[in-house]
Amino acid sequence: MKRTTALCMALLLLAGCGGKDDDEPAAAEPAPAPAAPAAGATPPVRLQESRTFTLDPAHLPFGPMGGVTAETDRWHGVLNGAGYRVEVPKNWNGRLVLYAHGYDGIDPVLKVQDIPIRRYLVENGYAWAASTFSKNGYDVQAGLEDTNALALAFTSIAAQNNRPLAAPSKLYIVGASMGGHVAAAAVERESLETAISKVKYNGALPMCANVGDTDLFGYATAYQLAAQYLAGVPATTFPVTDFASKEDRIKRELWRIFPAIPTDQGRKLMAAFVSLTGGPRPIAEDSFRLKPMQDPVWRRFGDDGTIDGVLNKNIADTTGVVYQLDGDPALSAEEQTMNATILRVAAAPDANPRRSVGLRWVPKVNGQFDVPVVTLAGLGDLFVPFSMQQIYKRRAIANGSDRWLVQRAIRTPGHCDFTIAELVEAFQALVNWDLTGAKPGGDDVLDPAAVGSANYGCAFTRNAAGEDDPGALDAVRRLLPSCS
Repeated sequence: MKRTTALCMALLLLAGCGGKDDDEPAAAEPAPAPAAPAAGATPPVRLQESRTFTLDPAHLPFGPMGGVTAETDRWHGVLNGAGYRVEVPKNWNGRLVLYAHGYDGIDPVLKVQDIPIRRYLVENGYAWAASTFSKNGYDVQAGLEDTNALALAFTSIAAQNNRPLAAPSKLYIVGASMGGHVAAAAVERESLETAISKVKYNGALPMCANVGDTDLFGYATAYQLAAQYLAGVPATTFPVTDFASKEDRIKRELWRIFPAIPTDQGRKLMAAFVSLTGGPRPIAEDSFRLKPMQDPVWRRFGDDGTIDGVLNKNIADTTGVVYQLDGDPALSAEEQTMNATILRVAAAPDANPRRSVGLRWVPKVNGQFDVPVVTLAGLGDLFVPFSMQQIYKRRAIANGSDRWLVQRAIRTPGHCDFTIAELVEAFQALVNWDLTGAKPGGDDVLDPAAVGSANYGCAFTRNAAGEDDPGALDAVRRLLPSCS
């Protein structure tokens, strides 16, 4: 109890217990599910296409980073409706890093975010560029096209700012959360074939990334349905339309204090969560008990599976989910009953089809790539759980791409709360792999014995916070189980 309370206090400094992180979805009423079109009819316009997003160019200019001695040129502007920032050191090494930012809700105002490893990049001669994207929402298609377009426009932007530059000798893409989905999809064979703006990157660093693409929404739905079932108020229809009226009862049945102190039924939900998100592993139960970590998933109750209108039909699928309420893989009588009676949700088979022109609305991460990819994933992440890494690995193995994949587990409770040291080390590993062919070390994400080890994630976790890390991050890491 004391340890959990202290950890929540530390996290309050980072995100606020129960507050909204910039990369978490804002609470919103679910979009109404569109009716299926009649045979031969024109498909309905997606809700996402009816939204208007605005950009204030006054927010694009940016100054030099404090404490950086390297001199840089800094440019900003608007490209195809998306704002951008570009920074090029005077001693440019010829390499360009594209950064794809995370999910920003359906905020109508577009924002640009600097790459987290900006200090390292400019001090080591790398140029970087980042787009606002032309649309918010979980619009990975727009994010990938806008990022690629910015990469292709790099030399033109430089020339317009009176610094003619040669084309980059190397192109890398780094992304966080939804931006990690962008980064992973950017190097996929399907994206290279179907993107309107085609870019061949030399390597990708997806961080806290949805590398399971639409499977993420199946996880979120399965978790939500399990919570209702175990609270004794199971959902009978999807989308869930009566959640608001039974939310208080769900919390009373599952927690004495939400979400720090679960009841017996709440502990079953915690076991179900651990199973759904990658199996027993360090940090997972710590995160389950923390409000800043629980809220982003909790507020998704009632989602209709269209990803807030990015799609017209439900993409969430729980038909293949096996719910487990303890650490024993054999199904108990209670688990058998739950699996036999809980509401199952099936995705519409044509919810996210391959399109005749351009990327799918939710680009696929099929595990078909032939350049180095290094991923970072937090062991306690509820929002984009560790199980996405396992899905990605299995797909890569099935497609013969696993030789190009290195995955690293980080002992952290939240979503994208890595230290700069962890990010820099992963980026260095990616570049060195690309330049020398020496594959860096990583973690086994598929072996249950390895993942469940008390020291799992220790190899690449760097707890000490630096000058560019949030002040409370070091305190948060100190309160988590340590490595022996």
